[in-house]
Amino acid sequence: MSILERITIDPNICHSKPCIRGMRWTVEIIIDLLGSGMSINEIIEDHPELEREDILACLQYAKMLVSGHTLKIAA
Repeated sequence: MSILERITIDPNICHSKPCIRGMRWTVEIIIDLLGSGMSINEIIEDHPELEREDILACLQYAKMLVSGHTLKIAA
């Protein structure tokens, strides 16, 4: 699974916001947790359903958005 295949958009989940692997974990929430000072390890310890690659995928997704890249997201 490539890093961006971990990010999905489904109109039935979180109002079509980009999420991790179809779960209700949005990219926005993960970026907010990182921005609040939590480390990747702390996030995973608190939420074991998440994987390191999920967090990295969120960062990659955010980087691509701010750099203006067109993204192909799995549904």
